[in-house]
Amino acid sequence: MTDLAIAANGLRKSYPDKNGDKVVLDGIDLTVPEGTVFSLLGPNGAGKTTTVQILSTLIRADGGDVQVAGHDLARRPDDVRAAIGVTGQYSAVDKLLTGEENLLLMADLKHLSRADGRRRAAELLERFDLVDAARKPAATYSGGMQRRLDLAMTLVGDPRLIFLDEPTTGLDPRSRRGMWQIVRELVASGVTIFLTTQYLEEADELADRIALLDHGRLIAEGTAEELKRLIPGGHVLLKFADPTRLDTAHRSLGVGTPDPDALTLQVPSDGSVRVIRQVLAVLDDHSIEVDEMSVHTPDLDDVFLTLTGRQADQHKEPLR
Repeated sequence: MTDLAIAANGLRKSYPDKNGDKVVLDGIDLTVPEGTVFSLLGPNGAGKTTTVQILSTLIRADGGDVQVAGHDLARRPDDVRAAIGVTGQYSAVDKLLTGEENLLLMADLKHLSRADGRRRAAELLERFDLVDAARKPAATYSGGMQRRLDLAMTLVGDPRLIFLDEPTTGLDPRSRRGMWQIVRELVASGVTIFLTTQYLEEADELADRIALLDHGRLIAEGTAEELKRLIPGGHVLLKFADPTRLDTAHRSLGVGTPDPDALTLQVPSDGSVRVIRQVLAVLDDHSIEVDEMSVHTPDLDDVFLTLTGRQADQHKEPLR
């Protein structure tokens, strides 16, 4: 059985307001295997930030049993802090210091010796392609460089579990993809990533599993493909060389929407291999040749909108 980086059962949190207690987390369960990327999505106010704050020991839960990095969150918070790293939405970089000085400061905070701190700083500057800028003030860095430095500072203590809270917000597409590659390399080395993000594409690209949080409850969880199959609208699109083959395929399959002008047949499908095999088996049994085939499934924007009832991303801009 795979070891778990996070195991939470019945996690609860509420805050007092003028109408009584406002429930922010209503008994959620989370399991995050080591060496994976777990992404928590949800609309503004769903409870994502509260979840991260609890799991990273910044605030206390009102209820639930939680193990983080093998330690009981309530009884051994110091051990949890020693095992994790947190890169928040807002950079922890001191812009008056150089990149190297920021890393050395973090090494001091982690109680590394002077020699070990300098060695670790040099390793991270090399790893994050910051050697040439190491002795320049961080204020002169681009947004992407500052985010790389921020993540490098998180890694000074060699954490095995990292909370990334919207790590690419505000970055240009090239810098964002650079951060994605860094995340993939970290996971390949055995690090676990707990990711919250404004970008549904980012979760789709990086996450092994995704959980959708709404009004303090988990309303869906699975791989990106599993979540997409929850939503109607998926189909297999078949293209034929002539109308005769299109008509024969339509009759043989007994389902689908033909387009005589485009010579295509749209067959409802959940995108699973089983359904695709069934379609191909029927076509093969009737000796019907297909010129082209493509599988279309709803994207995470469709999942978000359908399950939460709220638009996630009208213009392909980040979630708010």
